[in-house]
Amino acid sequence: MPNNFRPESLMMTHAYRPELSEGAIKPPIFQTSTFVFESAEAGKAYFELAYGLRERGQQEESGLIYSRINNPNLEILEDRLCLWDQAEACAVFESGMSAISTVMLCFLRPGDLLLYSRPTYGGTDHFVNHVLREMDIMAVGFGPEDDAETIEGRILESGRADRLRLVYVETPANPTNSLIDLRMMRGIADRFSRADQRVRLAVDNTYMGPLWCSPLEHGADLVLYSATKYIGGHSDLIAGAVLGDRESLAAVRVLRTFLGNMASPHTCWLLLRSLETLKVRMERQQENARHLADYLTGHPLVERVYYLGHLSASSAEGQLFRRQYSGPGAMISFDIRGGEAEAFRFLNALKLVKLAVSLGSTESLVQHPATMTHVGVCPEERARMGITDKLIRLSVGVEHHEDLRADLEAAFMAVSTDSPVEKRAVLG
Repeated sequence: MPNNFRPESLMMTHAYRPELSEGAIKPPIFQTSTFVFESAEAGKAYFELAYGLRERGQQEESGLIYSRINNPNLEILEDRLCLWDQAEACAVFESGMSAISTVMLCFLRPGDLLLYSRPTYGGTDHFVNHVLREMDIMAVGFGPEDDAETIEGRILESGRADRLRLVYVETPANPTNSLIDLRMMRGIADRFSRADQRVRLAVDNTYMGPLWCSPLEHGADLVLYSATKYIGGHSDLIAGAVLGDRESLAAVRVLRTFLGNMASPHTCWLLLRSLETLKVRMERQQENARHLADYLTGHPLVERVYYLGHLSASSAEGQLFRRQYSGPGAMISFDIRGGEAEAFRFLNALKLVKLAVSLGSTESLVQHPATMTHVGVCPEERARMGITDKLIRLSVGVEHHEDLRADLEAAFMAVSTDSPVEKRAVLG
């Protein structure tokens, strides 16, 4: 890391030279479609690198060509994001789904096998089970309850064990907060790798990153983010990011060039602004979540709370949490007593907490996964994964935790007043 400074100290200055922009202390928005070459020879060299026709020289810099390929705002942002995960390279996209789909399309071909964890984000689940399936890319799922032997057995039973190309893990899982052991998954990927074909491990770290977990340290080749969430953190942009080793990212970047799904200069500029407060925002959100999780755990209208900070230290999941994460994060899910009717009464009664999908923003957000983000997952699979009609997902923001608690309490009171069943639970 440059000068051994911490990432939060470098988010204001790293990879930007004010003297190249009239001394402006912040990078301007480079709102341009194309860039002028100093010479025809320079243009040739830039295009050779952009198309992956040769390796970059030791002292050679990638020149600016066209904002679909590169842009100063994009490059500064990617350099700064690398600091958090200590990655060799980064590629930023116009959405989290474009980052996910580009990685899968980059490393999977018709006839290949994808191993992926469930539950996962609803959009990812749909892409895997509908879009990739139409391309004859088989997907084998596994859950947090499965051990390595069980997972390897499913790979072998697929009939495509020799075509396993990518292991895709989302941990903690959206929306249940269930955990997957990344070291175990690295071992599985290595067991099915060959000398001429490495099985890559990609990890969606949106729930925890980049502050509370660094998957690359636990064996991942690629780490993915919906940068809309904590990295952006203000509900005013859509973006995604992929980080990892240079070789993997070179392939991802080439495909991004031809799909044309890179983030715009303005989006990159907004993300650069957000990175300056990333750590302080996430720390406040995590602290607020601790208070609310404790409150929810003792509430008579709550059957169960899914929160990493409450895992038993002696349990296998608790031990995995301590090995893999530096904090419990700011995402809470819980089962309300009753079902969809009670969940909807609760959601409709909230005032300060906003009923909306997404997560990781400065404002607290709440949603009903079974009928919203995961409605496209078949009902049987939803039930098996614990995504029931009584499950509510809460993304905790930076408001005062006592105000958030008061809002939740008022919503619970509305449920108990309107529902005779829930009223008996409160009184009983």
